[in-house]
Amino acid sequence: MTSASTTARRGLIAVAGLSVAALALAGCSAGSGSSDSGSGSGGSLTIGTTDKITSLDPAGSYDNGSFAVMNQVYPFLMNTPYGSPDVEPDIAESAEFTSPTEYTVKLKPGLKWANGNDLTASDVKFTFDRQLAIADENGPSSLLYNLDSTEAVDDTTVVFHLKSENDQIFPQILSSPVGPIVDEDVFSADSITSDDDIVAGNAFAGQYNIKSYKLNELIAYEANPDYQGLLGPAKTDKVNVKYYADSSNLKLDVQEGNVDVAFRSLSATDIDDLKGNENVKVVNGPGGEIRYIVFNFNTQPYGATTPEADPAKALAVRQAVADLIDREEIADQVYKGTYTPLYSYVPAGLTGQVDALKELYGDGNGAPDVDKAKATLEAAGVTTPVELNLQYSNDHYGPSSGDEYALIKDQLDSSGLFDVNLQTTEWVQYSKDRTADVYPAYQLGWFPDYSDADNYLTPFFLIDNFLANHYENQEVNDLILQQAVTADPAERTALIEQIQEKVAADLSTVPYLQGAQVAVVGKDVTGTEETLDPSFKFRYAALAKG
Repeated sequence: MTSASTTARRGLIAVAGLSVAALALAGCSAGSGSSDSGSGSGGSLTIGTTDKITSLDPAGSYDNGSFAVMNQVYPFLMNTPYGSPDVEPDIAESAEFTSPTEYTVKLKPGLKWANGNDLTASDVKFTFDRQLAIADENGPSSLLYNLDSTEAVDDTTVVFHLKSENDQIFPQILSSPVGPIVDEDVFSADSITSDDDIVAGNAFAGQYNIKSYKLNELIAYEANPDYQGLLGPAKTDKVNVKYYADSSNLKLDVQEGNVDVAFRSLSATDIDDLKGNENVKVVNGPGGEIRYIVFNFNTQPYGATTPEADPAKALAVRQAVADLIDREEIADQVYKGTYTPLYSYVPAGLTGQVDALKELYGDGNGAPDVDKAKATLEAAGVTTPVELNLQYSNDHYGPSSGDEYALIKDQLDSSGLFDVNLQTTEWVQYSKDRTADVYPAYQLGWFPDYSDADNYLTPFFLIDNFLANHYENQEVNDLILQQAVTADPAERTALIEQIQEKVAADLSTVPYLQGAQVAVVGKDVTGTEETLDPSFKFRYAALAKG
């Protein structure tokens, strides 16, 4: 990688010290957590989470819950080793640019899927071809915006042909949610493959195989003895992951020792309570997660497909929301300091980050300003109060989301300028509805795929973006593509700053919180330090009973 992308990635180490939003390990204190090349310590772990799986098919999901599973069971060409944000070859022997528009990957010889099939360059080509062919609205295919075609030269050689030269990001994209390699004999070339078919096909070649699976209830993993990747052998032979509908039940099982590890998510109140429990140790650290409100440019008040469509009035509504959000109040009252205010699209600590929204909205210093919001709406001729349908997920972003959005509703309503209809939907349905123009405005969070400012811009603000919220700005689109292929660090940083300023003026989303990660660490589970690494990938393979 060039110095530009390396500098940007390393800038996040100080910010993203942990890879999970809330990690709890039953017991008293952390073990050493060192990794070795041995066969592992055996035994088993029980893990609990309130997260949800959308799909085991990498082409059909782009969420943290699904990616947590994919990290265990699928091979990647590039991956992030424990304790580092930098990508390295995983099942690849080598990976390098062989021309400005050609990225050549050599696979390790003799790779196998758990079902006995050979894992070859043909599978790699199939993987990326199907991502582009399916282009599922809830999938990560938008990350492949610079991929023109994939060529399998022979059984172990793959060449990625890129549209633009000098791509600073492509190696990291191969380690992202669009990067899991799949078995072409099990997966469909042009449609999403069901979870049951994937599990029945034993189409795995990561550190673990799935031995039994019940969607969002229980997964039983077994260590894959044939894994030849960067991360080394799993420390634990068997891992059982239990999915909880209620974080209070997860907390109870942590306290009673019924789970060895609990992650994503305990409420801020539960974490605060656990600080007083002598059987657990709570560890705090900063992180790269962000929270934001998305506006659908078609269906929001005065949106393009509404009877009263008016772009100027629609912008004024978004601006007024940005004027009224009190980030400090949300961070303090709801999250007790485990989140901090965010005034940008890129979290603090990343190269190129600027607080683009801070001066533009509210009082210019980060606080809300009712008078400014009122003046903005009046100048655009908007009749108040504005009726705003605002949606949030009650089961995906942690148990505090209800309190979070109740407070946002109160902040908007108490101004007298808005009448917010607050609604909630479970994530599995929510993830479908949001791309079908069902929600005029709605909650999303973002867990980064790789540690570069690009990952907070490309998925959201390209014309063909993951949000599918009908935001289009050709100038922003072109600037995003330009920064991704700009090798000079100073020039690239300037472009990243410019993009944030332009998007802040358009306000297709309103970011408001940056996550501070929390862990509750126990004495009888080792590997904790490796798990809390800046690579954003929670890996069961890093953990073992001490």
